[in-house]
Amino acid sequence: MQPRSRRPKLAVWKFASCDGCQLTLLDCEDELLAVAGQVEIAHFLEATKAVVAGPYDVSLVEGSITTADDAARIRAIRRQSRRLIAIGACANWGGIQALRNMADVDAYMAQVYAHPEYIDTLETSTAIADHVPVDFELRGCPIDKHQLLEVIGALLAGRRPAIPHHSVCVECKRRGTPCVMVAHGIPCLGPVTQAGCGAICPAYGRGCYGCFGPMEAAHPAALTGELAALGVDAPAQHRLFQTFNAAAPAFQAAAYPEPAEGRR
Repeated sequence: MQPRSRRPKLAVWKFASCDGCQLTLLDCEDELLAVAGQVEIAHFLEATKAVVAGPYDVSLVEGSITTADDAARIRAIRRQSRRLIAIGACANWGGIQALRNMADVDAYMAQVYAHPEYIDTLETSTAIADHVPVDFELRGCPIDKHQLLEVIGALLAGRRPAIPHHSVCVECKRRGTPCVMVAHGIPCLGPVTQAGCGAICPAYGRGCYGCFGPMEAAHPAALTGELAALGVDAPAQHRLFQTFNAAAPAFQAAAYPEPAEGRR
């Protein structure tokens, strides 16, 4: 009898984040049982305290790098990981906490903490790819469970994940949802946001919030002209982009058009 081949080791890691992307994996429920049958979940503290030593075949990394310890830890994880996948807005662009990148962090700490001298933090919240090579980035705040399963399945099959790069507008068309900007005059980031959520917000009469970040070759400047035609003034336009993916270059340019020295 031939020995059973070793199952690939899967590790899930957390940095500065809300845990929502890790919970998406747990939300897979029945599908998770199938995944667990194909891989060895070697490190996933959100689900179990059992830890198997590396190296790991696949590491899913949630969260942004916000401390010097984070930066050292992600380098150690990269050395132990054959494939490293950044999952979610925090891991891809620094998350909503990257709003501090455009402000005075010391002033923030002085306002929030009674003893800011005890706080050890970097001035910025940055993406995983700013520190180590990343093999694939899965978008979303949080990520979509179907896309997560596609990525894991693709890696097990040795192929590239089939993840769309078109805009949310395509998803609205496919589900027959009227454009909220055209039909109702509601500001929407759908034209510049990558698909993946199923266009949930427009389906319920709300504009897209840009949870999946900028689509490929996004051009927010063209959208701002349409927003202005709806009566959305410049400060309100900037705030639309100052959310989950504010540090993504395409969104950052639309969120903070003035020079950096003017923001401090």
